[in-house]
Amino acid sequence: MGKIIIKNEKRDFYNFPLKIEFEEKIFLRSEKEKVFTQIEEEDRKKFLIFFPGFIEKDKEVEFEIEKADVFPEVVKVKDNGNGKVDVFINETLFTTYNYGNENARPFLNPVIGPEGKNMVRKPASPGNPEKFDHIHHRGIWVAHGDVNGTDNWSELEGHGKTIHKKFISLVSGPVFGKIHALSDWVDNKGRKILEEERIIKIYNMPMESRIIDHIIILRATETEVVFKDTKESGLLSIRVNPEMEGRNKGLIKNSFGGEGEKECWGKRAFWCDYSGEIEGVKCGISIFDWPYNLRYPTYWHVRDYGLFSANFFGLSDFYGDKKISGTYILPYGDELKLFYRIYIHSGNCEEAKIKEKYLNFLYPPEITLK
Repeated sequence: MGKIIIKNEKRDFYNFPLKIEFEEKIFLRSEKEKVFTQIEEEDRKKFLIFFPGFIEKDKEVEFEIEKADVFPEVVKVKDNGNGKVDVFINETLFTTYNYGNENARPFLNPVIGPEGKNMVRKPASPGNPEKFDHIHHRGIWVAHGDVNGTDNWSELEGHGKTIHKKFISLVSGPVFGKIHALSDWVDNKGRKILEEERIIKIYNMPMESRIIDHIIILRATETEVVFKDTKESGLLSIRVNPEMEGRNKGLIKNSFGGEGEKECWGKRAFWCDYSGEIEGVKCGISIFDWPYNLRYPTYWHVRDYGLFSANFFGLSDFYGDKKISGTYILPYGDELKLFYRIYIHSGNCEEAKIKEKYLNFLYPPEITLK
């Protein structure tokens, strides 16, 4: 059936997902292993998604193509029917998408990382004895603090909400699982402001090294949408586990070498990483920005108390100058599309080779089909 050849020239490649346009279900077989693949449709084309394994710089790897009909569902995505979608990797819970409309907005929690540790703070609840600041920080979520005058960031009196409408698809498979959801942002009277389409893709990777891809599409379906300048925002936000907060000896680092809140908050960077120890386990979590995102590289609303957000709106606060505005107007009928990769890892930023892995994300090896 042919071959797939991967040519890796610039740097070591650390087994991130690759894709090539292809229409059939297949296995890939190298000299060392047999590799699962999975088909995904995108813009009316079909792509083959797979993990090639670690490839050294200046190396070429060949995979023989073998026809296949059935694959195991290694990543299982299951709607429990109670406002929660559980995602399992190799029969072990990785994360839950909490979409029930009793919540102010959907969020992921827990998010299980190295040695089974939850990478995010558990959500505030009446039965949770912990003292919480910022109860609206519920794991991994999408929100903005002033959208057409509505606060869809906090849970203070009069706040807006993101209301789950339906799932376009829930996909399980050998390489990835996918949650594809449609929601409405509404004001405190329930009036629709915009439509949100969110695609969350979770890959079959070991607990020590996991990826969550987020595609976020915001559509101005009712009228033009004004995203006002405010630091109270994060079109992708994380509240890290309290044990790895900066105030608890955790470390914030960015792509320009900034360290700590002082050097990273309100600063632009291609990626930002938050690492520390959870019950003695060294681990961290990164957000990778994508070159086609609005205002790339993004600004970071990242704090020693554990907030970690990509925020390209809060410019007046970030620069300390009210004459500089980050307000963005989305015209009626248009959409804003964003793509972020969350990378969960063992060790700190340097040990996890975040700089190199961001370059793997941007510049994957060359793939050819023969």
